[in-house]
Amino acid sequence: MPAALAGERHLDNMQMWRLLPHPDTPEPAVRWLSVAVERDAERLNLRFMGEGDLDRVAWPEYADPEFTDGLWQHTCFEVFVRSGHGEGYIEGNFSPSSQYAFYAFSGYREGMTALRHAADPFEGLEFVDDQFIMFVTLDMASIAPDIAAADWSIGLSAVIENTDGQKSYFALAHPGGAPDFHHPACFALELKA
Repeated sequence: MPAALAGERHLDNMQMWRLLPHPDTPEPAVRWLSVAVERDAERLNLRFMGEGDLDRVAWPEYADPEFTDGLWQHTCFEVFVRSGHGEGYIEGNFSPSSQYAFYAFSGYREGMTALRHAADPFEGLEFVDDQFIMFVTLDMASIAPDIAAADWSIGLSAVIENTDGQKSYFALAHPGGAPDFHHPACFALELKA
């Protein structure tokens, strides 16, 4: 964890998880991506961090923090949360622009519903030299009250778009085939209530 980026925000109690690039979409501009994770009752604190040639990453311009569809089509960080090993799950997309989106699914890529009522999760984005950190906090009680107090299975992922338009896909785990962050194999982190 880059201490220079932690600033006033302590990451001491957070678990660190490395995101792996999909083998078909290596990212030459980014040397590593990690996520610090902390569950605080019904809140999920995430700190997405990375290092590399950040001038080669296509960073979206800052915009008002609001629900925005299609964020995953550009540089974007994501979380998937389901209750234990249940079928339904929540997807959260977080753009460095400060825009965000939440969706509920009843099953694997089924029954998608936009959750426009969810609270703004974006806390900030910092750059120091060749490193960045993006702070996100999810109030699961406002996003998905039916799973907020349950055990969680979590998937963490990122889409990194280069200035030349090339996209790379990072996740805790990748199933075989094309990148698929919704796949059950990607829910690799367990957090107890």
